[in-house]
Amino acid sequence: MNYIAKDGSIWLTATSQRARIKALKRDPRASVVISSMGTDMGPGKTITYKGHVKLHEDEATKGWFYPAMAEIISPYPAPTVEAAIQHLDTPLRVVIELIPEKAIKFDGDAISQSSYDGTVPAGD
Repeated sequence: MNYIAKDGSIWLTATSQRARIKALKRDPRASVVISSMGTDMGPGKTITYKGHVKLHEDEATKGWFYPAMAEIISPYPAPTVEAAIQHLDTPLRVVIELIPEKAIKFDGDAISQSSYDGTVPAGD
């Protein structure tokens, strides 16, 4: 999923009829795993943010979130930012705010190197 990091939170979106949204309404604990795949860091690194979510359906949140997310997702699934905003602005859409309480890092390269060296990798 695409996400936005803003004001110390991780922001995502989905429609309210999805099973994950129904589950978050019952239990707001969640985690998001972000991979280094496709970045200049290369593959094999992740960070997991664990925390609680708030579900936003208000126009003020959608007002800043849709344009910011449209910048990320355009040109797919919509050819322009304006078209991406229209794609996002659906009747049942909610904005998910994960408020991180814990971060867990994984560095596959460090683990691989320490295994090769016969050492124990340093923890965070």
